Amino acid sequence: MTDESQGMSGSLPVGPRTDGPCEGVPTASAGALEVRNRQLARAAVEPAQRILVHRYRLASPAAGFEVLKQTSQRFNIKLHTLADAVVRIAGPDAGAGQWFPRRARFVAPALPGLALQGAGAKSHAVVLRAALRRVLHVTETDMGNVQLAERGMLRLEKHTGLNRHFTDFFAFVQGSTTACAQAAEQRQQVTVKDVESADIFDDDSRHAILQAGSRAAHSLPLTSRGHVLGMISSHHERPLAGLSQTQLTALENTGATVGRWLHWHRHTVVLDALEHLHSTARDHR
Repeated sequence: MTDESQGMSGSLPVGPRTDGPCEGVPTASAGALEVRNRQLARAAVEPAQRILVHRYRLASPAAGFEVLKQTSQRFNIKLHTLADAVVRIAGPDAGAGQWFPRRARFVAPALPGLALQGAGAKSHAVVLRAALRRVLHVTETDMGNVQLAERGMLRLEKHTGLNRHFTDFFAFVQGSTTACAQAAEQRQQVTVKDVESADIFDDDSRHAILQAGSRAAHSLPLTSRGHVLGMISSHHERPLAGLSQTQLTALENTGATVGRWLHWHRHTVVLDALEHLHSTARDHR
């Protein structure tokens, strides 16, 4: 675990420069943040639309978007997550009836500590909400957020107790000058004991955190096989002296558990969705 007051450097994988609970831009109005977030959201989907148009000879990007939307809804996967998979994963062989003809299937890993059973243990949204509740219980606070790693950024996925300006300002994170970015870069927990005095933040991001009522933060990477797949951060009303070893160990176990589940989801549910998308898009030609 790292105390951010020691100072660290590094960078996330290259992606569009944005801000997050971890980085700021010149002071922006709510309208400007909304425009920026819409642009970044489109930038996550439009490359996938172009790929689908070219691969399946669809009539237009709108047809590609429709295939993405229908598949997203059918498999209960966020549109941007599905689009990221289309861009990130090598396409099917030319003329192939299946995208992944020899794919092995695996049972969802157990989620000790999250108190989930049955269908809930396979739902992306349910698992992330339960993981956030677990982290907030361990860190004894009611403010926090979940981010997922996509396209070289951390994208805000779930949050509680944080206001609209915070969630708009930190909708997308890329850079190395914040706690969650450092936690992603170093693949270890990072504590910001006092947001107001920590030199890790620029003025705009510090203001966005403080105005939400957060005076301290702790970031926990969700890891699997050496890769950071996401981040859960807790926010605290008062400065922290630090977390106990018992708390850090419980958080480490949660990060590994949820990281394994996210890996399973990406290699099972998301691939099922891509297989369906492949079949549907072929029929649209």
